[in-house]
Amino acid sequence: MTVATAPAVVRAGSLPDSIKVDPLTCAIGAELSNVNLGVASRDPALVAEIRALLLKHRVLFFRDQDITRAEHVAFARWFGELEDHPVAGSDPENPGLVRIYKNPDSPNDRYENSWHTDATWREKPPFGCVLRCVECPPVGGDTMWANMVLAYEKLPETVKQQIAGLRARHSIEASFGAAMPTEKRLALKAQFPDAEHPVVRTHPETGEKILFVNAFTTHFTNFHTAENVRVGQDYTHGASDLLRYLISQAFIPEYQVRWRWKPNSMAMWDNRSTQHYAVMDYPPCHRKMERAGIIGDKPF
Repeated sequence: MTVATAPAVVRAGSLPDSIKVDPLTCAIGAELSNVNLGVASRDPALVAEIRALLLKHRVLFFRDQDITRAEHVAFARWFGELEDHPVAGSDPENPGLVRIYKNPDSPNDRYENSWHTDATWREKPPFGCVLRCVECPPVGGDTMWANMVLAYEKLPETVKQQIAGLRARHSIEASFGAAMPTEKRLALKAQFPDAEHPVVRTHPETGEKILFVNAFTTHFTNFHTAENVRVGQDYTHGASDLLRYLISQAFIPEYQVRWRWKPNSMAMWDNRSTQHYAVMDYPPCHRKMERAGIIGDKPF
């Protein structure tokens, strides 16, 4: 179930008076108030306007969303079919609603992530995600997002020229699979072979250029050419240093927004043009999130 593509910029007066839009930074993110996503799950016109705001602000935030899991899934499905995650568990009654539950009694759950774009190890990474907070610490456990369109725009022109035709490999084996026993890790890689994507992808709806490397990216696949490599030193250090530099662009505060969770708060982000980071700064306690990931298209 999909809706027609909405314009990237919402013109003044195009939204109902009941919706209030508050940008959170100059670079990325807006909080929408006076809107209920349970109602939106049954209103295609409202969905189209939310989609337009998503393309403009890249991450949308909502407070006080006391909605059901079925409504959560139904709203996300307006943007595309949902996908399960091979490592995180899904709600048995709502396929595609992935449960990200942190348990203070489990040492493994103290591990968190780095800056990343969801599931770029897939041939078709997600379009986006709709995430709802079920339970969270009283302090800590924020999530941050970075605008990777802006990260590309601000690169030096010489770097833009160097990476224009580069492609890179993305791996679930080297990330989620790294802590698994060898046999299980190799089985995971067999199920999800490494994907290859352009280092600079084009947004399929807005035409924007996006810096598209992150924590799942292991190496460039077409760097070793006469233009780039004189001797092995250029390849082993030149390529890895360049990749580290590109990945580090998400770390720049001017490209970021930070969201403090409360129960029934929600976030929706465009996974094609952003990265995010779940901050593991809270003392041992529960953090329960539920995420609907929306299937995307092959980057170009």
